[in-house]
Amino acid sequence: MIGRAALSQTFLNQAGWGDAERRPLAGDASFRRYERLHHNGITAVLMDAPPPQEDVRPFIRMTRWLVAQGLSAPRILAEDASHGFLLLEDLGDDLYSRLLRANGDETTLYEAAIDLLLQLHTHKAPVELAPYDAPRLIEEAGLFPDWYLPALTGRPTAPALRAEFDALLGALAPAAIAARPIAVLRDFHADNLLWLPDRRGAARVGLLDFQDAVAGHPAYDLVSLLEDARRDVSPSLADAMLARYIAGSNIAAGAFRRAYAILGAQRNIRIIGIFTRLWQRDGKPGYQAFMPRMWGLLERDLAHPELADLRAWIDRAAPQALRCKPLPGLEQPA
Repeated sequence: MIGRAALSQTFLNQAGWGDAERRPLAGDASFRRYERLHHNGITAVLMDAPPPQEDVRPFIRMTRWLVAQGLSAPRILAEDASHGFLLLEDLGDDLYSRLLRANGDETTLYEAAIDLLLQLHTHKAPVELAPYDAPRLIEEAGLFPDWYLPALTGRPTAPALRAEFDALLGALAPAAIAARPIAVLRDFHADNLLWLPDRRGAARVGLLDFQDAVAGHPAYDLVSLLEDARRDVSPSLADAMLARYIAGSNIAAGAFRRAYAILGAQRNIRIIGIFTRLWQRDGKPGYQAFMPRMWGLLERDLAHPELADLRAWIDRAAPQALRCKPLPGLEQPA
């Protein structure tokens, strides 16, 4: 069997980048790997997404759709979908997260991201995107009772407790399902946004990691941005950006804020489960360092009056005295 290194070199040879200098870029929680290529004074990015664990075709489709809407997804320079290789436009290193750590203008950056969402949400979702409907919302949130609760309590979640959880989410889901679904990028946060000040309007924000896009409610990507697992966004900034979005769109504020709270709770519950699975199944305990922030965000969402029953279930299944401590068997990350 031909190894990934040989396959990638063949791909680059065919793309005319075979003699490029290659430098690794940071990876993520998936199987994808990235390299920056330098060739004749030009740079590009190699995505290595090995099948069957990864499939680059959704990324290709969404990239082309986003570019067609005038947004700054990285243009595809060459592709080999069957082997999982893409050669992409290099949008640079000015990630929001990096600029913000260097005291970048937080308000300017977040306003630009909100304005991008306002433009994106004027378009109906591409027809090929799967709906982010009630069954999927409930299924993904199930990572919490399936992974987190057993890690917390040392025993499987009782079927009756799980059924109650599913029923509570099912009752909330209709308020978080859009009548006119838009493209939800899902991982729309500071580690996946790039600042491109030489471009205009919404194109000033570069987009990464959108291959898991679905057709859903416009509040979801606001939650991704303003309830970021990896960095603190102050409640005052989050409130201002939420108000900016509502003012810029033709929506009812009360219903939108309710959907925001429901989707925020669902997303944060799911991420707590994902981070637990990354530790237990994939041997990546470092994500546990984000757990205190995730619980703080979840508690903020659960404060919405319409989530009182879900809040009571969470407090009963994962008592605060337990969830404030590291999970049993896990050393606290440095």
